[in-house]
Amino acid sequence: MLTAGQAADCPQFPIVLDKIRVPGPVGRPRTRPDAVAADRAYSSRANRVCLRRRHISAVIPEKTDQQANRKKKGPAGGRPVTYDPARYRQRNTVERCFQKIKTWRGLATRYDKAPDSYEAGLHLRGSIMWLKLLTSTT
Repeated sequence: MLTAGQAADCPQFPIVLDKIRVPGPVGRPRTRPDAVAADRAYSSRANRVCLRRRHISAVIPEKTDQQANRKKKGPAGGRPVTYDPARYRQRNTVERCFQKIKTWRGLATRYDKAPDSYEAGLHLRGSIMWLKLLTSTT
C-alpha cells in the first residue's frame, strides 16, 4: 500500500491486512495469518478490534500512555494487553529488511514524487536484494 510520504502508517493497517496473502504448502494462499507482529505505533483499539474480528493473534505491545490510562481507570480500565515476546522478537527481521531497502538514498528520502517511479524503485531494490541472497548461498 503506497501512501504519501508524510502519511501515518497506522490508519492503513486494515487496508494492508486485507491485502495479505500467506502462501501454504498446498492450495491457494490464506487471507488470515496466525498472528500479526507490529510495534507500539499500531497499538490502538481499532487495530486490535480489527484483528480480533478476523481471529488473528495480535503481537503488539501496549503504549505506555495507554497502559497508564488503563491503570488510572482501575478495574474499569480492563485487562492488560498480552502478547508473545518470542514472536515479537521475530519482527526484527522485517525491520532489517526495511533498513536494507533504505540503503538506497532515493528510497529512504523518497526523491521520486510519482508513485509509479517510487514503486518501481522498490521493486528494483527488492529484486537486487533477492538476487544477492540467491548468489550468496551457492
